[in-house]
Amino acid sequence: MDLNILWFILIAVLFIGFFLLEGFDYGVGILLPFLGKDDTERRLVINTIGPVWDGNEVWLLTAGGAIFAAFPHWYATMFSGFYLALFIILAALIVRGVAFEFRSKDRHPVWRSTWDTAIFIGSLIPALLWGVALANLLKGVPIDAGMEYVGSFWDLLSPYTLVGGLTTLMLFMLHGAIFLALKTECPISGRAEKAALRSGGVALPVVAVFAALTYVYTDLFSKVGAGALLLGSFAVLAAVVFLMKRRRWGWALLANSLTILLATAGLFWGLFPRVIISSLNPEWSITIYNASSSPYTLKIMTIVALTLVPVVLCYQAWTYWVFRKRVTVKDIYY
Repeated sequence: MDLNILWFILIAVLFIGFFLLEGFDYGVGILLPFLGKDDTERRLVINTIGPVWDGNEVWLLTAGGAIFAAFPHWYATMFSGFYLALFIILAALIVRGVAFEFRSKDRHPVWRSTWDTAIFIGSLIPALLWGVALANLLKGVPIDAGMEYVGSFWDLLSPYTLVGGLTTLMLFMLHGAIFLALKTECPISGRAEKAALRSGGVALPVVAVFAALTYVYTDLFSKVGAGALLLGSFAVLAAVVFLMKRRRWGWALLANSLTILLATAGLFWGLFPRVIISSLNPEWSITIYNASSSPYTLKIMTIVALTLVPVVLCYQAWTYWVFRKRVTVKDIYY
């Protein structure tokens, strides 16, 4: 295995980690106004992710930095072609982060409801647009021979990519609802269980439609392993619904995590060795070879990653262990 392949795998792992951890963050933020019936309950919902939400976003920052350093042409083309979409995601994440910090600075109901709305919107938009972005990478975007994006923002929107966005939105909502069912007590946990069952009922057909459209609009299923992973994610999602109906919420969270893992891994496998497919000419697609940094740069990056990444993983695992218990009203602080 050469370093180009290794870094493609590492970036895929970083995005899998980001979607697994930040996924339930987004879900909690989206469900906040629906599960929290008063200020105290909404504060409790926020506290379930309070110690970890900012650490979860580090996975995205690390993935972006890895793309910039390992595959600069991928970074340049994606961030120029997807500029407006990525700017909207960034703005939403900024507003969401500010809302978490500012919400409790004033007890006035209008102040708090305003920031609760910001958390909802700041969670909804990225959850939707990440699916749109991934679907575009797989379907292909207008890239010329010079690795330049020659389309517009509207070229990124199509029935297939919008279904991709709806897929990530529903999976993250389901992830957040199951997480809240485990992290809170009644009455919020009861509402979260109902929200999880409803989200799962919607997610199943949405994922099925996305898989069917992926077969039609992309070449992912030409790679047996990638197609198997995507179909496997649907099968595991069906198991999630089964486990929720049996009230096995811990297993349901693990199974939904596996659903997200398999789906993301399948999409990256379907891309390999490409990182952005050109819809104008397949020969103009950006790959891990024509987009990469020098071998020396990749070697130094590998040494640094192997040294520091285990430390970061241990620290984050410790954080989740420390804050593993259910959050109750007596744990609320303002």
